[in-house]
Amino acid sequence: MYHIIDGGVCAPQGFLANGVYAGVRKNPNKLDLGLIYSEFPCVSAGVFTINKAKAAPIIVTQDKSKKGNIQAVIINSGNANYCTGELGILHAHQMANKTALKLKLGPLNVAVASTGVIGVTLPIDKILSGIDLITHKLTKNSQAATQAIMTTDTYSKSIAINLKICGKNITIGGMAKGSGMIHPNMATMLGFITTDISISQDILQYTLHKVNEDTFNMITVDGETSTNDMVLVLANGLANNPEINSIKDPDWIIFYEGLKFVCQFLSMEIARDGEGATKLIEVKVTNAKNKDQAKIAARTICGSPLIKSAVHGEDANWGRIVNALGYSGIDLDLNKLSVSLEKMNLFQEGVAIYFDEIEAKNLLKKKTVHIYINLGLGKEEAVAWGCDLTNEYVNINASYRT
Repeated sequence: MYHIIDGGVCAPQGFLANGVYAGVRKNPNKLDLGLIYSEFPCVSAGVFTINKAKAAPIIVTQDKSKKGNIQAVIINSGNANYCTGELGILHAHQMANKTALKLKLGPLNVAVASTGVIGVTLPIDKILSGIDLITHKLTKNSQAATQAIMTTDTYSKSIAINLKICGKNITIGGMAKGSGMIHPNMATMLGFITTDISISQDILQYTLHKVNEDTFNMITVDGETSTNDMVLVLANGLANNPEINSIKDPDWIIFYEGLKFVCQFLSMEIARDGEGATKLIEVKVTNAKNKDQAKIAARTICGSPLIKSAVHGEDANWGRIVNALGYSGIDLDLNKLSVSLEKMNLFQEGVAIYFDEIEAKNLLKKKTVHIYINLGLGKEEAVAWGCDLTNEYVNINASYRT
């Protein structure tokens, strides 16, 4: 278990942050502009939505990410800057360029991210004025930045951990937002990770990609893949450990596991805070024919509206689980399949198992519901996270724009 510490994205050495109200959102009590900044040069890595309809900040930041030297990220909430044409691209560049000017960086060193309502032009003058304010008050307190990126989130999501590499204290911090339009492939949320480790850019990119596949890409709230999603990692090397430049380096696996822990924590928090959700659903699939099939099975179950509704209604309807596995496209043999709720067997090797309905209902009352699937066809496994489907999800999304 890692030593969890305070500080979020500001916990690693050399990182500062801030959040302000710039006037993007109607409610002045909700911060809407966030900034993360390293006082020292960084290597960086990123993964981005595969939605073919990409928002302007994704296009701009994805291009900059290829250089691998992002040192600051400016983020607005309340407006996605999506479907805003060439003007949207210009506005994304203006956000980055103004931030770069204030921080005395090159434009390629600043990434930009946006989240919020689709199809509305950014109030760019307000944002540029906000950048004047936000860059003037950078601190080691990450709370305001974490709050500034929220949309329908009910709480902010952040974490920081310490670990040791070659006797050096390494810190990894992270913050994320996401509550609706969550079905990453990559990805359906915003995530920002900071670290003071010394690592080469290509190895950092490889590590993020590998971690992302088992964390952010294994959550779902509503099956909707957003247009604005990204995860960025910034590493400034201030820990002064020997640079990690190979996955064969014994220190790499230590960093990989630490980054995975941070990303998994943030992923689970996003799923737990799904729009209108009351329960986190964790599905573990074992003995699949291969890794891909294990992932497909786990995500299909987490994403099924019927299963999500049954969990909310505290109905141990295992038939819906078997049905979802049947249409998922994976290899399936009912005579080898077993389904369990916690330690309670519901279906085993093609036959329904008698179970206590009251006990099952009590298990489904928990804030975290664990479902276990044994496919009996191989040795691979995967875990996915989702949430229940409630009336409140419909209420939130019926009036999101208005």
